Amino acid sequence: MSPAQAIQIQKRLAGRVRPLAPRKPLRFIAGVDLAFTRDGRHCLAGVVLWDAKDALVVEEEAATRPLTFPYVPGLLSFRESPAVLAALRKLRKTPDCLMCDGHGFAHPRRFGLACHVGVLCNVPTIGCAKSLLIGDHRVPGSKRGSRADLTDAGEIIGTVLRTRDGIRPVFVSIGHRMDLRTAEQVVLDCAIRYRLPEPTRRADRLVASLKRST
Repeated sequence: MSPAQAIQIQKRLAGRVRPLAPRKPLRFIAGVDLAFTRDGRHCLAGVVLWDAKDALVVEEEAATRPLTFPYVPGLLSFRESPAVLAALRKLRKTPDCLMCDGHGFAHPRRFGLACHVGVLCNVPTIGCAKSLLIGDHRVPGSKRGSRADLTDAGEIIGTVLRTRDGIRPVFVSIGHRMDLRTAEQVVLDCAIRYRLPEPTRRADRLVASLKRST
């Protein structure tokens, strides 16, 4: 499809995002991260299933898919989601929630990777990004758990969340079947030692290892 067609798909699917609090506890969190092969022809997706109650890894899976969509800012999920879905299909246990290393609702058309994957899988989903894509915010306090609203055109689209004392914050937004306060709490609960929550931090390590081997 063309980028123009992809934008129309985003706009249509954005209407399916459900900003609702999950109905059950979110124990098993599938962290999702991506990388690209050195030749730039394939997308590597890693998924780490994290048991938030016992603080341990349950499963790790990965998948590689050829890139069939051009690099267009704001449309990256069309390049990345095929590999993500392939990796998720390998999981033996169904996650209670997906956590993407990227944005969800905090997107120009309110449909980043976390929303895209969440709607396709119909699973509660969170976006937890390392950097700002869109929006304005004040600087949150320096202590763990400090937060500030991320806004765009007067609308709250996410949260700037401090996960460690004195460390740069992360950018949290809903994906699908998720509310912002729950998303913040899940990210904070999973950030047990580092700035990044364990599910996506470990998924990042997984795809980095895969990239070195390609």
